[in-house]
Amino acid sequence: MLKRLFIVGAGVAGTAAVYAALTAREAWRGWGVEPSEASEALPGDDLVVDAQATDTRGIDIAAPPEAVWPWLVQMGYGRAGWYSYDQLDMNHPSASRILPEHQSLAVGDVLPTDPGGGFEVRVVEPDHALVAYLDRSLVEAQRGGQGAGPSGEGTAEGPVAASANVRATGAYLDRAVRGDFAASWAFVLRRHGEGTRLIERFRARMEPPGATPGQRSDRGGLGRRLLGFGVFIMVRRQMLGIRDRVEGRLHQRGVPAPAW
Repeated sequence: MLKRLFIVGAGVAGTAAVYAALTAREAWRGWGVEPSEASEALPGDDLVVDAQATDTRGIDIAAPPEAVWPWLVQMGYGRAGWYSYDQLDMNHPSASRILPEHQSLAVGDVLPTDPGGGFEVRVVEPDHALVAYLDRSLVEAQRGGQGAGPSGEGTAEGPVAASANVRATGAYLDRAVRGDFAASWAFVLRRHGEGTRLIERFRARMEPPGATPGQRSDRGGLGRRLLGFGVFIMVRRQMLGIRDRVEGRLHQRGVPAPAW
């Protein structure tokens, strides 16, 4: 999904109006949250200690955390999907039901973004927090290994082949983001009255080629804003997708469950 995030941000930000929005107040960095929520510490914040951007989003869901958690655990390419723009990051529609075969997730597993790998799980606190991480070294290690790992895609019939759109967007990011980077992605559930408050946080550091490792740089600032805006576009749709599935809104609108 990280690969698609950059593509969306870069494509949409091609217009002058969106570029102006990127360089202005950037309210999308805190969509759906109060200032106190945006500034508080969350699980996984320590994974990217030198983050150049910290974006926090939130949404209320009319169900308890234990009803939301299964939808988070099964996320991933070749699993239940990302509940976002499936045309960009999936080979099939995201699931509209709980999939028992994808309800096991542990630290060290991978939430696949494509057949080549994805975010490595770093925090699993059932009914409370799921945090994943990705950096340049993990990407390189996954390319040299066997792909998505124990929680990766594939079935008894074998691995799922990437569609043309997934291959194309992945190749684009490989060309566009060649420097060092690190990103943490947290999903935190909190009981809120009779429902749940879902908080999502994306922290990232991205340096262009030639930057000194560990040294903060202002180079590549536009690229970071494009990535951040792409994250917002995809994650907003994702959070709405999670809410709609948990609350049964898809079925209320007559959207059929995928056959798979």
